[in-house]
Amino acid sequence: MSSSHSHHTPPAKTSKGKAWIDPASLPNQGDISSIAGNAPDYVKQLNYNTYHSYGVGGEDCFGYKVGKEVEFVDVSIDRKLERQGRLEATTTAEVTVNRYMLNGAGMLHGGCLAYLIDNTPLVVLGLVQNVNGVGVTQALNVLFHSPAPLGTSLRIVSTSVSLGGRVMTSRCEILDNKTGRAIASAFLNKMQPNSAKL
Repeated sequence: MSSSHSHHTPPAKTSKGKAWIDPASLPNQGDISSIAGNAPDYVKQLNYNTYHSYGVGGEDCFGYKVGKEVEFVDVSIDRKLERQGRLEATTTAEVTVNRYMLNGAGMLHGGCLAYLIDNTPLVVLGLVQNVNGVGVTQALNVLFHSPAPLGTSLRIVSTSVSLGGRVMTSRCEILDNKTGRAIASAFLNKMQPNSAKL
């Protein structure tokens, strides 16, 4: 099957049987040529494919209209000296608040904001470290700092915190892209589900 891919992708590492999901098995969902950052192109593509296959889904899925508007602008991997040389992945995405993202008061809906946060850089870090960084959300701790009215350009910056065993964590900041004002910040825990429960 690897011959059908135009890029080289390392296989997902499995400790007990098959990985829950292998990003390399997903169809290509679009062009990643405009995405900046030092992550390899195959990592950018597989992250994009995973986001669109699971975060966006089909036209009848929750969040489809919002998810299709989100554009990744940077995918980077850095080695942090203060963390004893551990790798850290960061994804940056942008979206403009439109009418179907609003609550009754005309501001970005808190549920929509949680949906935007729930797309993490853990897939990226997993691909680089050859482990499964795709998981299900276990906990999402959000602080709402300020409202985002219609037309606000949002910058979503998500950074990996830890990836090990079954539990993985990332942090996220959503900023007003023009003013730098904080809209929300969050910590997100994901876990590998027990395959027997799927």
